[in-house]
Amino acid sequence: MIVVVGSINLDLIARLERLPAPGETLQGSGFSTAPGGKGANQALAAARAGAEVRMIGAVGKDAFAGGALALLKSGGVDLSGVAESAASTGTALILVDSDGENMIAVVAGANGAVLPGDIVKARLAKGDIVLLQHEIPLETVEAALEAARNAGATSILNTAPYREEAVSFLARADYILANETEFDLCSTALGLAGEDREARMRAFAAGTGRTIIVTLGAGGVLAATPDSFFAVPALPVEPVDTVGAGDTFCGYLAAGLAAGLALDEALERAAAAASLSCLKQGAQPSIPLAAEVDATLASPPGG
Repeated sequence: MIVVVGSINLDLIARLERLPAPGETLQGSGFSTAPGGKGANQALAAARAGAEVRMIGAVGKDAFAGGALALLKSGGVDLSGVAESAASTGTALILVDSDGENMIAVVAGANGAVLPGDIVKARLAKGDIVLLQHEIPLETVEAALEAARNAGATSILNTAPYREEAVSFLARADYILANETEFDLCSTALGLAGEDREARMRAFAAGTGRTIIVTLGAGGVLAATPDSFFAVPALPVEPVDTVGAGDTFCGYLAAGLAAGLALDEALERAAAAASLSCLKQGAQPSIPLAAEVDATLASPPGG
């Protein structure tokens, strides 16, 4: 079982030719809504990768809740651990330009009501994988890491969005997953030594005994374990929308590890899934199915 403890949002997406400067108003070319939230995105990605998934989170008692949960329901994710809150369903306001780059403002809403006491709903067992992010209260993230350790479960902590106050407990997770910006900020906060990113990753892994994974977008993925360091390339694609690519990576990585894949194989599969997600619009609608990833790995672009 993969247990995702995290955020559930409805994304409000506006498309423009370019992203606006501060104080600038631009004419948009389109608008849509889609289920989102880093926790929900990652839960759906793990489910589409073929894993059994349980979601722990909260939505409001409002018109956005149904839309926020729609694809999780149809994807077969166990939603018995999702509570209703007096707060509004979380929302993300997303601007996407013609190159697929984005700007995002997140309003936590009901996600702020996901509390340490909710972890009991996870019914954690030995061998489970717990997947976490930073869009819920950090005390809940800490409680989930402790519960995972006590249950004999494996924990994966995605450092998005970056929050400096979370740096102190990163090493409690078995796997730490950051993008390059987040890792560089973590490196500074932790005072990691090393002239380049690889050296700092090696220092973190050696000092903590954990595995650190850094995604580089089109540059692929780097991973440092206490004993090794390796890189995995991304697929060459022309992105339509990069929103949710990191979450797709997280969910597929968790599913790969749950299926018993070696880390390098799980990372290759996750990187391929993340690349494919950039070819469609919307954080959750763009997440590929396992069969699509299998076909792409069997016959990669340019291969």
